[in-house]
Amino acid sequence: MIMLGMLQCVQAATVTSEKWEKGQTFSAYLETRGIPSKLLQSIAKEDVKFLSEIESGRTFYELKDREGNLEQSLIPIGTEMQIRLAKEKKSGEYVFNIIPIEYEEKEYTASVEITCSPYTDIKMSLHSKAIADKVGQLLKGTINTKKLRKGDKLSFIYTQRTRMGIPFRSPHVEIAMLESRGKQQFVFADEDGYGHKEGGKNSSYKSNGDYMEKIRIHTRSTRFGMPLRHVRITSRFTHRRWHPILKRYRPHHGMDFGARRGTPLLAVYDGKVSFSGRMGGYGNVVKIKHPSGYESLYAHQSRRKVRRGQHVKKGQIIGYVGSTGRSTGPHLHFGLKKRGRWINPAKVLRKTSLSKKIKYKTMLIKEAKQKKEQLINLMAQNKKPYIWNGFCGTSMKVNDEISDQTL
Repeated sequence: MIMLGMLQCVQAATVTSEKWEKGQTFSAYLETRGIPSKLLQSIAKEDVKFLSEIESGRTFYELKDREGNLEQSLIPIGTEMQIRLAKEKKSGEYVFNIIPIEYEEKEYTASVEITCSPYTDIKMSLHSKAIADKVGQLLKGTINTKKLRKGDKLSFIYTQRTRMGIPFRSPHVEIAMLESRGKQQFVFADEDGYGHKEGGKNSSYKSNGDYMEKIRIHTRSTRFGMPLRHVRITSRFTHRRWHPILKRYRPHHGMDFGARRGTPLLAVYDGKVSFSGRMGGYGNVVKIKHPSGYESLYAHQSRRKVRRGQHVKKGQIIGYVGSTGRSTGPHLHFGLKKRGRWINPAKVLRKTSLSKKIKYKTMLIKEAKQKKEQLINLMAQNKKPYIWNGFCGTSMKVNDEISDQTL
């Protein structure tokens, strides 16, 4: 095993973190680190497409020797997997692999007194803008924060992943309690982090303490179409899929649709073409930017019908099914991002036409009654929250059969 600790020096090796530059290619990264380009030819065909999924601005980690030569590199692709480059001890050559990201996830509680505003008070008390943002998202539309008074108290429970000793990805606030004017108000978070007041018309508690509420979803303005008229899903979205034959994990940041070569591909919503061209293992690709931070991707096309900068309408033909790039046969790989992060397309795509009916989904908060009691006790104890500034108490482990460096 190898343990990578943030910015420590052990046995003359150092771990540092950097941000992936916008527009930087994987081949350019290899060149800047002095890694021979022949490494690209050693990458398995089915893994080439992941090179284009490295997101700009993402933090990655490098292990270097005393001369500054790269020993290992861990580059995230999505939320669950990462590219690993490592130098073999005997040959001195680099090997490429994709492995799961190891992180620690813990639950935290916090209670703050309102002196200015929830956002400012949380940011100052916890030293975390990310947590303040998430609590603000939870309260928006549920609590009128302008009516809060000095001395009111806000308590909440949240989970945070840490990697290399620092927060990894955004926190998730599960439940919050506001105590104002002698009254307590609870707000629960759905899977997207939006708040729902306790006691809605369609809410109830189960016998085991779980909270359930039917919440309204999908209005006419947010309904996406399907990228094909005749839908046959052959592979679904997952951040971490175990391949039974290859015996390894791989992400699948999209949905695959089986179809004949030449089948028309349709824009799932109005937007502007942000890319039209070749993209590594994805072959012929069209990418479209939509409102509200969405961007769709249509890969492996036999022929593209739109150009970059062109405005398209929902349902417009933007290309045709093919098998270009790293593909075993004609199909569409469809991906969807929201604000730069891959999301599950199945959550927004719909086969049917627009409906005037209001639809609902069930929100489930596990152990809600126990969490409420936890917050009430926390409020009474007036316990200081965990402060994130300078946090570096966790290390990360990955299987290591190449280097015996231990940090």
